[in-house]
Amino acid sequence: MLFLDRRDAGRQLASLLKPFKGSDVVVLGLPRGGVPVAAEVAKALGAPLDVCLIRKLGVPFQPELGMGAIGEGGFRVINDEVVRAAHVTPQELAEVEARELQVLESRARRYRDRREPAALVGRTAVVVDDGVATGSTARAACQIARARGAARVVLAVPVAPHAWTARLGADADELVCPHTPRNFYAIGQFYADFSQTDDEVVACLEEALARTVSARRAPPGRAAPEDREADVRAGPLVLRGQLTVPEGALGIVVFAHGSGSSRHSPRNRFVAAGLNRAGLGTLLFDLLTKEEETDRANVFDTDLLARRLGDATGWLREQPEAQGRAIGYFGASTGAAAALWAAAEPDARITAVVSRGGRPDLAGPRLPAVTAPTLLIVGGHDRLVLGLNRDAQARLRCENRLAVVPGATHLLEEPGTLEQVTDLARDWFTDHMAPAAHTTARS
Repeated sequence: MLFLDRRDAGRQLASLLKPFKGSDVVVLGLPRGGVPVAAEVAKALGAPLDVCLIRKLGVPFQPELGMGAIGEGGFRVINDEVVRAAHVTPQELAEVEARELQVLESRARRYRDRREPAALVGRTAVVVDDGVATGSTARAACQIARARGAARVVLAVPVAPHAWTARLGADADELVCPHTPRNFYAIGQFYADFSQTDDEVVACLEEALARTVSARRAPPGRAAPEDREADVRAGPLVLRGQLTVPEGALGIVVFAHGSGSSRHSPRNRFVAAGLNRAGLGTLLFDLLTKEEETDRANVFDTDLLARRLGDATGWLREQPEAQGRAIGYFGASTGAAAALWAAAEPDARITAVVSRGGRPDLAGPRLPAVTAPTLLIVGGHDRLVLGLNRDAQARLRCENRLAVVPGATHLLEEPGTLEQVTDLARDWFTDHMAPAAHTTARS
């Protein structure tokens, strides 16, 4: 094992790509696994991040045999030799291309919403994946990047088989890889965590977009937004976190993740990126250590999680980025119970709380003591949790609201639902992160 996860792999890979910092670079991640790696590379280089969407064109009667590839914008590369050898007719080629184009366009909508692909003409395209096995996908990606007008194409991966460069031919101008082991069976063998989701791809793109927008808005001569890995002190422990504070941020939102999750939660990162774009700072951190996570009792120990959250808030108030800024909580699932429990402490000084698909019932005895304005967000089809939230709302004495996202299930995986959560949270925090004291009347 070489990497904890794809983010860790991206940081290791980025150290070899420092010479490209400051040049006209676009980092292109191959969905899904290559995007979290590319996100760390783009962050280190201060470069824009985009996905490199390609679809292999398989021979009709032997789809695993590629006869070409297509990319966005109508760009295509065709292997005429394979087409001739397989006796593929122009009509058959057109049918395969039309079918794959539908898939490509669907994924483009999912990952980018309505944003246009990054312009590559005259720029250096750094194509990133989480590793190379056969190299066929990486080669196609490099060819498409070149067809889109990239002046230079660099293929960068964290791990590849020994002598991997022979498989890539001349499709890339430069190949970068820090680890080339001889005993190579599959890319996943080199990762402790090799899970991947579409939500994480979207979250990575949203984070990168938030950094770009914040940097553009910063006045000339002023510092770029603070975005750093953080060692969060919680009693005797040090917990890993990420602190992002845009220039002139009104406040900072501390995220409390749910059971089985961590600071890398793609849904929380998606929301955090939206808050960053709105000029709010965010702190995502691990509530538990790796060893503690193995005991499921810790995941549902609301008192323990709330104490960790309170300790992290105390640490945050001591950081220079937090001076004079309001602090709010965003809790998901069991993390919402911890957020409400911690917010009920007499000296908490929390400005606002948002719960996403939360379990506020787990903070039952503390609910009447919460003074921070509280927004409870639940999916309309998450009936059990919706009932628990309605019961919890009845016990709150602070300003509060229950927002139901129509058609959404517990994890809000349906298209557009997480965007609604982000908008609701953004509006709640920006409306309440002001110097005025909290109201106590229930709405």
